[in-house]
Amino acid sequence: MSLFAVFVRRFNIFFYLAITLAGLGALLTAGLFFIALRDLPQVPDPLGRIIETPPTEIFAATGERLMLIGGREVVPLNRISPDFIEAVLATEDHRFWEHHGLDKLRTLKAMWITLFERGKIQGASTITQQLAKNLFFSYRRAYMRKFRELLVALQIETQYSKREILEAYLNQIPFGIGAYGIEQAARSFFGKPALELNLAESALLAGLPKSPTRYNPYRHFARAQKRQQLVLARMLAVGYINAEQAEAASQANLQFAPLAAGTPRGSYFLDLVLNDLEERYGPEVVYHGGLKVSTTLDPQQQAWAIQSLQSGLLKLDHLSGISDTDEFDAPNSQSHPQGALVALECNSGAVKALVGGRDYSETEFNRAVENNRLPGSGFKPFLYYAAFEKLKLSPTSVFVDKPITIPVAGAADWRPQNFGREYEGPMILKHALMKSVNAIAAQLVERVGPDAVIDVARRCGITSPLAPVYSLALGTSGVSPLEMASAFATFATGGVRHAPFWIRRVEDPLGRVLEEHIVRGQRSLDASIDYQVVDMMRGVLTTGTGRVVRRAGFDLPAAGKTGTTDNFRDAWFTGFTPTLSVSVWVGYDRGVSMRDVNGVGITGGRGAAPIWADFMIKATSGEPAREFTVPSDIHFASVDPINGVIAGQWLQNKVKVALRSGQGASTVSVQSADQMTDKMPTQQVDEPSTQTTDQPAIEAAEDSAIKEEELPPE
Repeated sequence: MSLFAVFVRRFNIFFYLAITLAGLGALLTAGLFFIALRDLPQVPDPLGRIIETPPTEIFAATGERLMLIGGREVVPLNRISPDFIEAVLATEDHRFWEHHGLDKLRTLKAMWITLFERGKIQGASTITQQLAKNLFFSYRRAYMRKFRELLVALQIETQYSKREILEAYLNQIPFGIGAYGIEQAARSFFGKPALELNLAESALLAGLPKSPTRYNPYRHFARAQKRQQLVLARMLAVGYINAEQAEAASQANLQFAPLAAGTPRGSYFLDLVLNDLEERYGPEVVYHGGLKVSTTLDPQQQAWAIQSLQSGLLKLDHLSGISDTDEFDAPNSQSHPQGALVALECNSGAVKALVGGRDYSETEFNRAVENNRLPGSGFKPFLYYAAFEKLKLSPTSVFVDKPITIPVAGAADWRPQNFGREYEGPMILKHALMKSVNAIAAQLVERVGPDAVIDVARRCGITSPLAPVYSLALGTSGVSPLEMASAFATFATGGVRHAPFWIRRVEDPLGRVLEEHIVRGQRSLDASIDYQVVDMMRGVLTTGTGRVVRRAGFDLPAAGKTGTTDNFRDAWFTGFTPTLSVSVWVGYDRGVSMRDVNGVGITGGRGAAPIWADFMIKATSGEPAREFTVPSDIHFASVDPINGVIAGQWLQNKVKVALRSGQGASTVSVQSADQMTDKMPTQQVDEPSTQTTDQPAIEAAEDSAIKEEELPPE
């Protein structure tokens, strides 16, 4: 066979193969086309009806409606500022006047980035496609839905003019704070009609729809201004403005209108919900998608949480000598302390109440979630669990409270100190946690290692970055009140971890379920070791640093831990019953010390625990006393708090401890315990060069600081 014949034969094979593949591709495309045509919504006439979607509703766990998002004021295109029109086009779809519903170049670029640039997903929807999205009530991101959106967009382009399409789009954009469409936004943010917006105002508003909550200028002005600069840069790039105009607009002083009394401002909890929904579905769906969102919020508990935090902070003001007339954050004057409270169900993780500050109308910064502060000794339960698990210690193990120096590789020696520089000598570990003794906590973390403590914290639900250093055990890595409440709930359930959640169910306007939270617990701690730590934390409330809780009148079975940081910058109390876990933080946003009128530092027991007790008394009113579940291998003994031996009837200050199978009262003498501590090998852990005097846990001082303190009158 000649070479030419071979070439012809192979050419025929490839030719018919190409024809076959092209035919299959055409059939597949036709099939997808006809599948997509099924149930394809009809474009309304007039086009303005496309934005007539039902409002999004957010409900409490009780069924009470918390927020209604919807409603627009429609204006024609000739009553909208040309600057705003150009700002939106430059940002969202700068080839809008040229394409016919699909921007081919932008689509190809987006496909390339999504496919070949790892970790990046590029969108390419035109304004017409975004408008078409309003006709669809399935908000799951799927290729077939996107294909149908494209078909509807092409249909819109054939039936309506570009001006009609743009007018419908500009009247349906969500801007936040209850404003939908450019006319409402212009009046809400700047107190003027849309036609009178200047370039600076237009650029700022054009940047908000990407995430109305995230870029809310009343709350995040710097973030909104940065977004404004991006819009101006896009306008400059496409030739709508010149460099001088862009510079002038970026430097312009924006005069925002005060929020109207009827403007839906939401709350710290609702902000959390809206942010979460925006991340899952996008702002277009959240603000004009007609969703029905069921949350976990208990309105009554939320009201009590607000009352307890506000009244507690007012008492803290008086304790600190702060006048009611002092202005918040006024220059050269002392600001008021802030606070946060989170309450969640232990057996599900459902957030029942969340308050992120003393007054939402004054500041929308959510300290319950966004403000990681040092927990101080509130972190010690994770350390004690790690010591029991890894070192096989028990609540009766004896350590000596004494000055300690721990060598640190590459840094100065670590010398954690007790409050007041006082040391009590030998004591059992339960007594050490109840009194929040730092010197003994330091000995434990030296033996067990920071990584073991981090592991326990992670298993309980702490997600914030934790530095693997010795001082971690004394609370020197920041966490949020939401994390602390969730992590302590793991202790309350016998070691079963439930992730916190605040959205229970989301439905579309037709009642179809888009998502529903199914409660699932995961065993993360040993039940018996967990109970030992819980039993020790119960002692914190009876005779330890949190005993103010009992003095306030809260008498249900509960456990918890105080926390105070260096120089009294943060005061915490996190505690729980078998059903409800609550974390309270108080402190200054600027991180200054909290002290009373006599200059005495305000600890977790003085600043946070009374707020916790006040809320818990209200939230658990009428509930029966529920005991924590005692594992079958736990037994109890009364021991001497100094040497851990079985206490005789004559001993006055005996301590009841929970012991696991095989564990008995200590038989180790004080002398041998002291020697044991002295001979412990030192682990080499990289520690920051800046040493922190261990006042993260000044709770040992609360015995003297609040011994004579009377509870404030109701």
